[in-house]
Amino acid sequence: MANLKAIRQRIKSVQATQKITRAMRMVAAAKVRRAQARVQAARPFTKAVVEMLLDAVKEIAAVDLYGLPLLHARPIKTVALIILSSDRGLCGSYNTNVFREALSRIQALEAEGKKVALILVGLKAAAFFKSLKIEKLKNYTLLPAIPSVEEAKLISQQASALFIDGTIDAVELIGTQFISMLRSRITKISYLPATLSNLKVDMAVESVTANLRETMAKSEESNKMTPVRLFEPSILEVMSKELIPKYLENVIYQALLEASASELAARMNAMTNASNNARDLISSLTLVYNKARQSGITQDLLEIVGGAEALRG
Repeated sequence: MANLKAIRQRIKSVQATQKITRAMRMVAAAKVRRAQARVQAARPFTKAVVEMLLDAVKEIAAVDLYGLPLLHARPIKTVALIILSSDRGLCGSYNTNVFREALSRIQALEAEGKKVALILVGLKAAAFFKSLKIEKLKNYTLLPAIPSVEEAKLISQQASALFIDGTIDAVELIGTQFISMLRSRITKISYLPATLSNLKVDMAVESVTANLRETMAKSEESNKMTPVRLFEPSILEVMSKELIPKYLENVIYQALLEASASELAARMNAMTNASNNARDLISSLTLVYNKARQSGITQDLLEIVGGAEALRG
């Protein structure tokens, strides 16, 4: 009966774990819907900022762009990687995939003879890279569950200041892009210098509506009126103080939103799988328990019958 007691305790333990995983799945499912809505709501604003900056760049001579330090590329000796991770675990392979991509990029840069420094976002990244002998420029941990523009502004200003004073020569961002509840992908964005090629933001919504926008643009091209924008006091000052910082902040903010939604979706899927595994384990343990119990009853009956036969004989 000691074996039966151990099996009963195991079943109760798995049932308690199943209750926790179900609760975490429900919480993650409720949060991921709101996170998805925030991601989709922010994408049009990111697109508008990029388009405005591109329009402003068209108004400036190429020689004048050299006066904007955040756009100026120089020989790369040190590269900073902004790595976005989560503060909490229990989200499947979400953090592992990000770290694998980061390690691969670090090895590639070091093979090219470049020095690598890290700007880490999230407790998991801080813990994972703690033992690596790589310079850590800044750690951002225990951030609010819902990303805010203030966080993005803080990270952007830190990276921009390090780039302007020459501490680093380039900045890359490694995070995730939210695609659906079941899928996200690792992204690597060349963040600084903010060259014109970097202003093409890679968003899932763009691929869906690209053909429609192209068709509409061709049909309206003949009678389309180009808006006139006035920049005061000067276009260069507006770009250096407003447009470029706003663009850089919004890239970080969009990346934080995408990472938050991807993390919640990964946690929901991980807890769903854990709940299903707990259910299967409970069924298996219940079957083992019933077999052991039936075996015990059968053994008791055999002993009773054997004793009765011995008394009768």
